[in-house]
Amino acid sequence: MQATATVLVYSDDSNTREQVRLATGKRPAPDAPLVEFLECATPAAVLKELDRGGIDVCVFDGESSPMGGMGLCRQVKDEVFNCPPVLVLIGRPQDAWLATWSRAEAAVTLPVDPVEFAASLASLLREKRALSA
Repeated sequence: MQATATVLVYSDDSNTREQVRLATGKRPAPDAPLVEFLECATPAAVLKELDRGGIDVCVFDGESSPMGGMGLCRQVKDEVFNCPPVLVLIGRPQDAWLATWSRAEAAVTLPVDPVEFAASLASLLREKRALSA
């Protein structure tokens, strides 16, 4: 198992980014790697970091402005070779179909529920590790 995983968090709201960090803690589950966060407040910063590589999982805020996380997810799935899995934060459960449209691997509602979020993130990290093995 790798020692650490890099999680890119995109949101124009620093409070949302903080919710993600707090919900994850040092690791989202006992069998998951330690997590290092890379925070981005703009779509341009996200694209730059994904081009740089080394991202294990992305967390995109679907309520961000001027570009929502679901639109950004769809864009990176089309444009980034071997795009890492994406967890989208959605405003309401009824928006889950939009997360599917965006091709996100998982969706969690806002405000972030620590148990639900950590379980979803850990699942994506496990899948990523299994594919890398």
